[in-house]
Amino acid sequence: MEMKSLVLQTKSLIEMKKFYIDTLGFSLINEDKDSFRIAVGTGELEFTTKEVKGNPFYHFAFNIPANKFYEAKSWVKERVSLLVEDGGDEANFAHLPALALYFYDPSGNIVEFISRYEISEDSIDPFSVKSILNISEIGLIVEDTVSVSEKLNQIGVIERDNKTISRQSLNFMGERRKGIFIILAQPGRRWIFSDKMSAIFPLEITLTDNSKIIINSDKELQVYRNEHKGELFSED
Repeated sequence: MEMKSLVLQTKSLIEMKKFYIDTLGFSLINEDKDSFRIAVGTGELEFTTKEVKGNPFYHFAFNIPANKFYEAKSWVKERVSLLVEDGGDEANFAHLPALALYFYDPSGNIVEFISRYEISEDSIDPFSVKSILNISEIGLIVEDTVSVSEKLNQIGVIERDNKTISRQSLNFMGERRKGIFIILAQPGRRWIFSDKMSAIFPLEITLTDNSKIIINSDKELQVYRNEHKGELFSED
């Protein structure tokens, strides 16, 4: 599983475009009055104001080269303040293994750069947004993680270690060897390096096989195999 594109809502389109294009330097793919889309390594990320309600926020991550974490950290700190947890501004996930950093964007999204240094490739180029490899993670918040996981299984998205799906903790859906995951969780769980609790907001995930995972503006979830050739699941 890899993520071809990700569409997220924002209430602050102008500020978001300035941040991602001007401050961080992402390449603009296209835009209209309601949205803009940027290139993120092998994937694409779109922010839209269409049908936006309230102040939606998400957690998502980008994979960066195995040998570029501390260079990336310096680069990010020149542009935005890093988030801190327990006095530290980076996370060491020894079990993966990986190093990660976090920051807020203008919509309050919890953005993560993660270097999975046993599986990601190295780079000889100075770090920039062009060094980003792909979209690594997106939080998918639903009322019932167990039933949704069963529908994700049907489009080939399984828990990374074949563990039993939990209703209390995060479930990493995807292949460990690729380091790309849909983080399946229920509402009310705090995102690390933030004071934000997980909540359900509209989004659209398109995988590289063109399967889609959608939460619509009514917070209903649908899973489709290969460009809507068959709806598998709808959660009210």
